[in-house]
Amino acid sequence: MDALDTLRFAVSDRINDVEVGPSHVPLSLLGDFQKDVSEFLRGSSRDVDPSELRVSIEEGSLALVVSGLFAATSLWADMGRLQAQDALGHIEPKRAAVIERWQVTARRNPQRTYRVADASARVNILINGSTDFRRTEDVWVAVEKYVYGRVVDLGGKLKANVHLELDDGTLLTIAATQSLLAQEEQNRLYRPALLHITAEENLLTGALRNPNLLGFETHQPTYDANEFQLMVQRGTAAWSGVSDAVAWLEELRGGNT
Repeated sequence: MDALDTLRFAVSDRINDVEVGPSHVPLSLLGDFQKDVSEFLRGSSRDVDPSELRVSIEEGSLALVVSGLFAATSLWADMGRLQAQDALGHIEPKRAAVIERWQVTARRNPQRTYRVADASARVNILINGSTDFRRTEDVWVAVEKYVYGRVVDLGGKLKANVHLELDDGTLLTIAATQSLLAQEEQNRLYRPALLHITAEENLLTGALRNPNLLGFETHQPTYDANEFQLMVQRGTAAWSGVSDAVAWLEELRGGNT
């Protein structure tokens, strides 16, 4: 079993003096737990579709074993971040909300514990009445920066803006003025573009909010044969007085001392 393909979600409790398990579990607990596991897997980026996953129920508390998670990159990244107590401000918000709910429930009920672990138990997250997962307070700072992506929409009768799809698939809506967009002679729609913007940036996550367009910048990420040949000529001229490049580098490194 691949450790990075499977996660085991377990909830333990004692209800009516009987240990919770597959043969003895209140319907409300089963429903809430299944819903929480599904939300945790899906997260905010939705790189996991719970309806397509394989799930089995195991003995030993109430445990749902979910496989088919190998490609869930954001899920595994968040599992790694959960090794730290201040992780809730660094993982996806929906997953953080599940952890917070479990933690509140466990504090109210000392016998309740939750555990999320991979097949090798290298990732092993325990949540009980004593755990203290918390959020680090968000810090937003004003920035001026360049963002690159593909323009998928722009304009607007009342609120002009530019919808920019970034390389990771994130859609950034950037406020603009009608006069600024009207100055553009180039057709920007459905084309890659480099935008100069102001925004507020989260120091913890790098997320941007309230972006405003300052202008489109010239950006030509294409191969220029003439420019390349010019660089070759400059490099050749710079090295023209060096008869043995390897020996020269060794001398600089002190290899002959």
